[in-house]
Amino acid sequence: MSYSVLNTKRIIDVVKYRWIWLALSAILLLPGIFAMFYSMKVYPTHSPLLVGIDFTGGRIVQYEVNESVSTDKIGELRTKLTDNGIENPVIQVLKSGEKDHISIKTQFAGADNSKVETENTDDNVIDKVTEVITAEYPDAQLEQVNSVGPLLGKQLFVNSMTAIALALLGIVIYLTVRFHFEFAIVAFLALFHDVIFVIGVFSILGLLYGVHIDSLFVTAILTVLGFSVHDTIVVFDRIRENLKFYSKKATYDDIVNASVNQTLARSINTSLTTLITLGALYFFGGVTTKDFVLVMILGIAIGTYSSIFFASTLVALWNDIEQAKKAKAGV
Repeated sequence: MSYSVLNTKRIIDVVKYRWIWLALSAILLLPGIFAMFYSMKVYPTHSPLLVGIDFTGGRIVQYEVNESVSTDKIGELRTKLTDNGIENPVIQVLKSGEKDHISIKTQFAGADNSKVETENTDDNVIDKVTEVITAEYPDAQLEQVNSVGPLLGKQLFVNSMTAIALALLGIVIYLTVRFHFEFAIVAFLALFHDVIFVIGVFSILGLLYGVHIDSLFVTAILTVLGFSVHDTIVVFDRIRENLKFYSKKATYDDIVNASVNQTLARSINTSLTTLITLGALYFFGGVTTKDFVLVMILGIAIGTYSSIFFASTLVALWNDIEQAKKAKAGV
């Protein structure tokens, strides 16, 4: 039988430098984890992220203006709204021909977001927002006012977390059946690694720049999970195939290294072409999808890294631990 698997051009040696990759993962994750714990301490919601009105309850007020709204003007509006007692307003500009639509999201007043407080303050808040907008754009027309109740927001948050948990569980079950249990556990850890990184980055952005998350964030996370596990399965499938033919003539570490290098070009090319498209959407797309696209960019980048360096390293490490246990037991 040919030893072609061992003759694969070795661009990287993931097993030899495993502790470097694991240390790099720790460096990538720790700042975000620290930010999440800090956020849970300082935010009234005790959430690791700065959540938007989709999850906390609030209102969306939208105006139509007959001119283009610049990025600098958005910053000025946010400052003036804050000065007028509107806490943490989220401003988005929707482009529509020669007219722009200014969408302003505000949270309900009161720490507990109670229904009574919402009813008593809703008209007052809308009046304040309208006053600021019409001062800058006298021809502004109020288009719509939508509200999301706090109970509905909490239910949406619970449903979102349930969706992510079920997605992870389904992936683990599939990989257990398709591969081996240890592959499923490693894939789960790689996905957890990717999700924690993305959430950590947005936790930092929330603390530094007031970036909120909404239901689109959860949608992006679920999309990232699917993309990341797909990349990991490609590597795992190559490892399994090579083990089938070369397990008695090559070490496990050599097979893992060769398998990673055989799939390296495919993984990088697939991710790079996707990132180019997402980059175009981020820089030239609409404001409303910017955060969604940023989640995708971060998730695909870290997912490619984890498939190559993190998941494969853990598979080799798992095998070393199992072999050590067998040697100790005298098997």
